Amino acid sequence: MDAAEEARRGAAGAGGGRLADVAMVGLGVMGRNLALNLSDHGHAVAVHDRDPRAVAAFAAGPGAGRDVVACEDLASLARSLARPRRVMLMVPAGQPVDDALQGLLPHLEPGDVVIDGGNSHHADTARRVRELAAQGVLFVGAGVSGGEEGARHGPSIMPGGHPEAWPLVKDLLQGIAAQVDGLPCCDWVGEGGAGHYVKMVHNGIEYGDMQLIAEAYHFMRAVVRLTVPEAADAFARWNEGRLDSYLVQITADILTREDDDGWPLVEKVLDVAGQKGTGRWTVADALERGVPLTLIGEAVFARALSALKHERTAAAEALRGPGAGGVSLDRAGQLEDLEDALYAAKVVSYAQGFMLLRQASADLGWSVPLHKVPLLWRGGCVIRSRFLGDIAEAYAEDPDLPNLMTAPCFARELASCQAGWRRTLSRAIAAGVPTPALSAALAFYDGYRAERLPANLIQAQRDYFGAHTYERVDRPRGERYHTDWTGTGATTRVEPREG
Repeated sequence: MDAAEEARRGAAGAGGGRLADVAMVGLGVMGRNLALNLSDHGHAVAVHDRDPRAVAAFAAGPGAGRDVVACEDLASLARSLARPRRVMLMVPAGQPVDDALQGLLPHLEPGDVVIDGGNSHHADTARRVRELAAQGVLFVGAGVSGGEEGARHGPSIMPGGHPEAWPLVKDLLQGIAAQVDGLPCCDWVGEGGAGHYVKMVHNGIEYGDMQLIAEAYHFMRAVVRLTVPEAADAFARWNEGRLDSYLVQITADILTREDDDGWPLVEKVLDVAGQKGTGRWTVADALERGVPLTLIGEAVFARALSALKHERTAAAEALRGPGAGGVSLDRAGQLEDLEDALYAAKVVSYAQGFMLLRQASADLGWSVPLHKVPLLWRGGCVIRSRFLGDIAEAYAEDPDLPNLMTAPCFARELASCQAGWRRTLSRAIAAGVPTPALSAALAFYDGYRAERLPANLIQAQRDYFGAHTYERVDRPRGERYHTDWTGTGATTRVEPREG
């Protein structure tokens, strides 16, 4: 704790003892660990949970011997805090956040700050920013990534909300965040719901990364015919190069774990993937904004397909696929191609995610700093990886970059990966091995680089059955035409409507 913070707390408590300088409401795993993280960094922490047993257990257990104030209700929590009060909520998203605010607000004053560190929907956060601002209270929606371990030792934090709140919580949040190359993985990303929106996109990219890695593993086993230990070795090697990332690292670790009988534990895990909903939020938002988030969409749908376990088991008997085929002797070559495919698809996944961030920022007036966002994800979070620094550099060099794939460094990488990417998907198709995310990535790459797409036929069809009009390649953009396709076939220019 620095001298300024010490003075703030001492002055605030001059009349009745030194006061806590931050509060934690919600003592689940994340709340407990963030409270301990704050304590580690010299902060006196007031804690509260709607379950009194959780408060007592924390005070007597991990909070014992620390500068922690256990509060039985929100009124005493507010009284225990130095002004301006800073309260962090770590409660489930949705109605629980509104309930906590309803109980807390009567005890707050103008200038106090409330931070929602849960996985709230960005629209809810934007609403709360407006509602609390009307009462003079500053609201921050902070996406927190890194799970239990990150919360305890340094998460990635993505704060946004009322801009006047940032100077009051900057040192607090940046102090407990993960640090990479001397920089905190925490910075202001914009007004309203921007913080939770960035976290939502982070989670969507996480869905994509996990699906791509799972498809690579499936390809190793079903096409290259690697054993599980051999697959573990392949992922471990990849983690030493350009695919260096937390998810690749833990994949190698997972594949080395054996069950009690010596069998690889991963092969005993039921192939049904759960989801909490943030991936669906990302895809739904992309649909609303017209952003082609195809890879993450396929990752979400792949989890939904995995849930149809009984139907898939029956379909495995009823639906025929290709024959088993022979085993290629060029296993090293197939793995090199697969590495190219995985890397290229990851680039596409991030490119799509940043397309969505850029569009939402423009739509909602946030001015999200795209060059800073990758730096927030370099430590503490699930998608931390080596090439996030390259993404930050690409947007720093060209803030108006239309698509990450077109940045010179990534354009070169995609070109060098292209042949292996295509060979990998050809082998997967021939073997009947599903690769929805890897395939969606290549389809997007080919679609984005295509100067002309068959959408001309779709627009002609729309004009045929619905008189939706079309533009012409030989006329200026914006001029609309309609053809009487079933009659004389005459083409008529359609004047724009006024008003």
